[in-house]
Amino acid sequence: MEQPVFVGLDMGASRTKVVVIDAQGLLLGHAVKKSGIDFSATAGLCLDAALEQAGFERKDIAAAVATGYGRNNVAFITAQTRTEIGCHSRGCYHSFPEALTVIDIGGQDNKIIKLNAAGRRDSFKMNRKCAAGTGAFLEEMSSRLDIPLAEMNSLARQATEMLKLGSYCTVFSATEVLENIRHGKPVADIIKGIFYSMIQRVLEMDSLSGRVVLCGGVVAHNPYLVEMAEELIGRPVLLPKFPQLTGALGAALYARNGSG
Repeated sequence: MEQPVFVGLDMGASRTKVVVIDAQGLLLGHAVKKSGIDFSATAGLCLDAALEQAGFERKDIAAAVATGYGRNNVAFITAQTRTEIGCHSRGCYHSFPEALTVIDIGGQDNKIIKLNAAGRRDSFKMNRKCAAGTGAFLEEMSSRLDIPLAEMNSLARQATEMLKLGSYCTVFSATEVLENIRHGKPVADIIKGIFYSMIQRVLEMDSLSGRVVLCGGVVAHNPYLVEMAEELIGRPVLLPKFPQLTGALGAALYARNGSG
């Protein structure tokens, strides 16, 4: 094996992400697909796509680590699985080696992780019991408005005002959205209110210390949320080059460094 490569897989309930890195931690290839109902098959497809982009084959993999909802459903993993908290921490710290508050906005949950200057975790909080502030919430609002999810970000930017939602609950928020539609409120203003509700809900989960990093697929596809976060906290927010891949990157870094 002339140049070993290391693989990280983040198998979420919504999307599966795979990255391939070299011994220096350089990202060589990556792939993202809907997780679907056959986690193992999806993981294999992502792995092959990421390896093809990187110019390597499965025989070149020195180690592979998995994290995420379906991390135990992957056949090609060579080392112990790791938690999402640990992988998102390591992935973000790799990009920004300083004291951080990592905010991951996922499809089904949110996480706030505080890291010290050495990259060690001081604390973390997760939102598991309610969809508010997650990708599932945004998908539900997209369905209620009958607007493609991919168009929500650009429409939010077009708003001239913001119609704030009075409830964080997905069910009650959906009722509010329908009421606003019935009263002829501009769709862009409604969507901006939805975005505001999401980011406010996430930021109120915990206090924010150090530099703030936003990551996750929701942020990757809706960068306007980053701008809203900056306005709410009053300072710049860091964004990884590939916000959706931080968990998979962290898993690959664990693979490179063994169990440490």
